[in-house]
Amino acid sequence: MPLKRQETGSRKTGFFKILLDRKFWLFTGSGLIVSVAYMDPGNWGTNIAGGAEFNYDLLWVIWMASGMAMLFQYLSGKLGLAGYTLPELVRMKLRWKPLVLAYWIMAELIILATDLAEFLGIVVALKILFGVPMLWGTFIAVADVLLLILVTQKRFNYLENAFILFVSIIGLGFLYEVFITKPDIGGILHGSVFPTLTAESALIAVGIIGATVMPHALFVHSWLIKNKMHNNLFGTMRKKLEYHLTEDVLSLAIAALINASMLIMAAAAFFGLGDKVATLEGAHVTLIPLFGSLAALVFAIALLSAGISSSITGTLAGQSVMDGLTDFRIPLWVRRVITRFINLIPLTIAIILGIEPLKVLVYSQAVLSILLPLPIIPLLLFSADKSIMGKLVNKRATTIVAIIFAIVILGFNGYLIYQLFTGGF
Repeated sequence: MPLKRQETGSRKTGFFKILLDRKFWLFTGSGLIVSVAYMDPGNWGTNIAGGAEFNYDLLWVIWMASGMAMLFQYLSGKLGLAGYTLPELVRMKLRWKPLVLAYWIMAELIILATDLAEFLGIVVALKILFGVPMLWGTFIAVADVLLLILVTQKRFNYLENAFILFVSIIGLGFLYEVFITKPDIGGILHGSVFPTLTAESALIAVGIIGATVMPHALFVHSWLIKNKMHNNLFGTMRKKLEYHLTEDVLSLAIAALINASMLIMAAAAFFGLGDKVATLEGAHVTLIPLFGSLAALVFAIALLSAGISSSITGTLAGQSVMDGLTDFRIPLWVRRVITRFINLIPLTIAIILGIEPLKVLVYSQAVLSILLPLPIIPLLLFSADKSIMGKLVNKRATTIVAIIFAIVILGFNGYLIYQLFTGGF
């Protein structure tokens, strides 16, 4: 049901007109923070592996998953506009404490799986840039976001401004990488338009979905928007909804382009080279003789920026989950230390055993895809419930498209699980 004129105070505004509205730029920030989740080291792992192994064939998965993420993030933000976070609504509806506890544990597993990829990205970047052994890098990376969180905990807009820098570094870095690798335009168009999926590429495809429609980002967006609504600066509810939709489309379109550029760069630079780029370090080393030291340096700096910025988003997501599902209240920096020290155990074991970080990244993102129903199902139910959303309730067409997207994700996950159990890999 559309919002009533007297409650909104204005007609629907055009996209470009909103971009010229000063209040829109004051509203922005939450979408940018969330978008970093879609260019984190997990995305690097799946996109580089996808491009190096399957050329441009999986580009269509990135475009599809980005569209899904855009819609689901829009729904999550609408919960925040309605005055709720996704975790607290889950708690309100489940009611029975054992069920809430079980859901919280599963949500924390999502946060841990997400953080593992971010953690690993920082460790690899430290080794590439400064020669820090990976085992030592795990301990250095524990402190990756402590200083930034301590500095910005009083003024959240400082944190949002920092994300402009991080996204700029990652985006400009890959724009440069694509420019110097001179990709095949025909291959890009074919991979974008004609879907292909094989038993061999299923793991990477599911990993791309998990790395793009990130479950923890669905939790945190509603929390960020709800906190922003304490500011009465943004006018009517219609105006806030327009601002949210515009920021959602703009931020995640940028994230989609950066994601696609990762795979395009990997396909142009690494396809056909085999084991030479079976690792993130191998990809970095391979860039030097092919495209020069600057290309390799840009690659490493962008990886470090991706790891640090996505770690902050992961920390905020963990805080939103804990705030909504439990009565625990701990500072952000305490939560980060606990999460990182928990992840020290599997990461240290993987390094000692010599397990390749790129494989860890790909498998961790596939696990995230399999866990996506945990936030998506309640998100669909709540955003379509008029008793919760009021005049912000989904249109029927919106709910139908979201359900179709959810079924597609379940289909991909089911195909991957089938392949695993039947020995298709």
